[in-house]
Amino acid sequence: MASIALRPAPTFHNRLTALLVLAIAMAAGFTMMGSFSMVQEGAKAEMGLSDTMLGIIQGVSAAVPLVLFSIPIGILVDRRNRVRLLIVLSLVWTAGTLLTALAQSMPVLFAARMMAGIGTTGALTAALSLTADLCPPEQRGRAMLVVTLGKCLGQAGAFALTGWLFGLMLHATLPGFTALPAWRTAHVLLAAISLCLTLPLLMLQEPQRHEVAAGIHAPFRAVAGELWARRAFLIPLFLGQVGVVMADAAAAIWASPVLSRSYGLSPEDFAGWMGALIFATGFLGSILGGIAADMGHRSARRGGLLTGAVVAAAIGVPAALFPVAPSVPLFAFAIGTLMFCGTITGLVTSVALTVLIPNELRGLCIGAFIALAGLVGFGVAPSLVTGVSTLLGGERHLGQGLAIVGVAVSMISVIAFGQAMRRAPLSAVREPI
Repeated sequence: MASIALRPAPTFHNRLTALLVLAIAMAAGFTMMGSFSMVQEGAKAEMGLSDTMLGIIQGVSAAVPLVLFSIPIGILVDRRNRVRLLIVLSLVWTAGTLLTALAQSMPVLFAARMMAGIGTTGALTAALSLTADLCPPEQRGRAMLVVTLGKCLGQAGAFALTGWLFGLMLHATLPGFTALPAWRTAHVLLAAISLCLTLPLLMLQEPQRHEVAAGIHAPFRAVAGELWARRAFLIPLFLGQVGVVMADAAAAIWASPVLSRSYGLSPEDFAGWMGALIFATGFLGSILGGIAADMGHRSARRGGLLTGAVVAAAIGVPAALFPVAPSVPLFAFAIGTLMFCGTITGLVTSVALTVLIPNELRGLCIGAFIALAGLVGFGVAPSLVTGVSTLLGGERHLGQGLAIVGVAVSMISVIAFGQAMRRAPLSAVREPI
């Protein structure tokens, strides 16, 4: 098999093949991570699950492993071979997808979704670190754009591909799996697709690390000192991105039930357009986010790289009202806008970490971001939505609860991103002043 050399090259074009391999892997991972949302109503009916139980399976199962594993994985990303780590993590999310199809109890289903979350989010940390070492700082917005497009394709695939397979399996059977319900058979097929899509990772090679301050094998005390020196920047940046993740995670998990309950649609009715909407907004958001990050980095203004994140977070506040839209087209427009803004803030935040943080801290910081965002975004946000809807009168108020939570956390993210912009370091190897 031919080898793709992950080494800095004179032009962005020469790095594109390696970036596309990373993007395809991220597409596979995020499809597997989000696949259960599309078929959760089928699982609920078969296994007798409640909304609260679904919130635990969808939210807590993603949050717990993120909290436990994201930071250790981030440290491994900073100090070990990232390509090998990426391959192992791809096998973890694939195994989790297959286990989802075979789970016969809530604890097993919980563990399966946990594996999908560990593999995908850990792989994202490794992929972002690899991407940063492929390109100089002034080109990282474009490089992150490519990998983010893969992530967006995966999030779209979680709706479109899973929904299509689910609908197909309602009217057909897979040889050898005739006794499985449609949602389970769909996950068997997804696991096979995931394995095929991650095979190109075997062609990647580890790149040279750049912008190292204390060294990749520096003692933890030195690393902790570097982190502490940047706390005034990192804490509000964390809060801003956590607010965005909370809004996006709650939307991704509860959009399907809201469309079914409040608008009378079945998964087959909205799988196609939701998938297309997620991909289109992710595609456009990645492009705009990449351009905004590169333009902001070239500006003379301190923290200018984060300008796009502040603006996008502000636009996301009214967009979070999508669950109470008076019609399906307005629902689609609003949730599309929220996803569009979330893609921009996520990409800009990723670029900020790779441009303004030393190499030996990037994996740790990205892992910590994912851990905190996972704990609050996936562990708290879904359950918070059901808690608010319960206070409003029960499960029939799911849409209103989702809207209240989305608007509140989006407003917090605007304030936090603005503070991070004012406290941004001048460069990766210079401490903030």
